[in-house]
Amino acid sequence: MEQLKELEQVQNVMLMMQSDDNANAHSDRFLANFILFMMQPCGELDMNQKYRLISKHFPKISSEFLEEAFCQLCDKGNASVDDSLSYHCADDKGVGLLQTDCEHGAMVALDSMQRANSTLEDFCRSYFMFHEMDANSAESIFKHLPLLSFTESYIYQLDTINEKLVQFPFGGTSDFTFRKLAVLLEGHGLLTDRIRNELKCGQEYWALERKLCCALTRKQDIQVEDVMKAIHLKSFDYRVLNLLLYQLNGKEVNETHMEFLSISEFLVEISDDLSVPPLIQSFFYFYLFDYEDDVLENNFNILRMFVRIYGASSAPTLLAKSITEAEEKYSYLLSTLDPQLSLKYQKRCEEATKEGGKVAGPPLGTWSIPPIIGDEDFYRYEISNTKPPGTPGSVEY
Repeated sequence: MEQLKELEQVQNVMLMMQSDDNANAHSDRFLANFILFMMQPCGELDMNQKYRLISKHFPKISSEFLEEAFCQLCDKGNASVDDSLSYHCADDKGVGLLQTDCEHGAMVALDSMQRANSTLEDFCRSYFMFHEMDANSAESIFKHLPLLSFTESYIYQLDTINEKLVQFPFGGTSDFTFRKLAVLLEGHGLLTDRIRNELKCGQEYWALERKLCCALTRKQDIQVEDVMKAIHLKSFDYRVLNLLLYQLNGKEVNETHMEFLSISEFLVEISDDLSVPPLIQSFFYFYLFDYEDDVLENNFNILRMFVRIYGASSAPTLLAKSITEAEEKYSYLLSTLDPQLSLKYQKRCEEATKEGGKVAGPPLGTWSIPPIIGDEDFYRYEISNTKPPGTPGSVEY
């Protein structure tokens, strides 16, 4: 009954606020709760004193301050904050910064699970062999699927939030974003220092992505060291899943395999950014023209970054140099694998390339650099005012 009375009060205040032409249900709900809070008695303060206090101190409160305060209160086990958050999250059908951290609400949205599905499929087909597991066996797949699926979906949900923050670099996703996932893994005895570090790598990547993309839009200088660090950090989710699989199977981490997969992940991320089948492998070929899409959406893309640093004429050559160096390391590390495992992995690469649509020419495709977009602002203007252009050509090397 008490809750119904509170809801009635909130509804009455919201009705009073409906004169605003730009009314938003979530904004109205927040403001209604705040107004009701202001009406609560507090010692000898009257309404005028409360108003003066709010007017004086609110300009000093920033979004960063609120996030930090929330983290500290939650870390100290403040029950009232957790209860309040859970209550309001249950009413929120949107994806907000705090939705992932709700105690009683859905921690992972269906959309995040759907987005994670292709990554999970690729992980099973490309990484299970390193654990002597059969990706074609339903028993092998479903044995650890719930935990692997939840982990990847959780990461995708945070990635969705980060995409919305790309234009507003606050210096890094708040520490509490991985808190629930870490608690869950720790509760199952799976959270190792190495997994914890990889989760931190994810936070660092998102912070770098926002920093670099913001610098591009503001025509500011960027450092190649930041770019290369970001591209190496980007596959942190695969490393988290891989390390989890070692824990789930009760086996020690194979450092030789981890080193090989790290350079493989680096090449895959570049191929994703170029959206062409590389010489080594092509797990992400089905994302057509990511370079153009990343320019339009202001996403992190290594080619965009190289163009900004080195210029349109030099960027392709210098990126090709980085790829060649990585390929040499890849070839060497491939030779250190067990011969049977090496053959299985190369076969998987061939399958991935064919599935990506490259069925003619060399079995693993060739590297290509898409046409460079020298003036991103003009390109966005053209796209926004015309129909999407036809499939552009590419320059092979």
